[in-house]
Amino acid sequence: MRILIAFTSLSGNTRDVARLVRERCRARGHAVSWIETGIDELSAAGPDPRHDLYLFGAWSDNGGRTPAEMKRFIAQLVQAVGKPRQVAVFGTGETQWGQEYYCGAVRRIAAFFDSPHPRLEIEQMPHGRRDSERIAQWTDHVLDTLGSPAHAHPARRIA
Repeated sequence: MRILIAFTSLSGNTRDVARLVRERCRARGHAVSWIETGIDELSAAGPDPRHDLYLFGAWSDNGGRTPAEMKRFIAQLVQAVGKPRQVAVFGTGETQWGQEYYCGAVRRIAAFFDSPHPRLEIEQMPHGRRDSERIAQWTDHVLDTLGSPAHAHPARRIA
């Protein structure tokens, strides 16, 4: 399966999660395209931007908003291929700014794409074995359920 991982990271926390997701996908034999929004363009995914699965990662900007570089990338992707059906979203956040803002970008992106997959939300940065296991389980779940019927309210589910 062809998988596109596109993410934005301010401090490196979301990049760390993206790396663990990429490692898991590759270990399971999938071809992975890697795009760091704000640095790479959609063309970095190769001549054909269509993929079987899109995994988007983001930190949350002011008030739980999606960072501008991710918004630009999503607009570019939608213009090139339409709104993909198979999208799963992960990200990092800080609850110290309030639950209503925590991983707000993750919730917004998942809702925009009407993602059939649970969201993965990590507090600040992935810490040790527990978070590594959560990331692996989330990645496995997304890969294993690809193509299965959507849940009633998928954008509200949390891994």
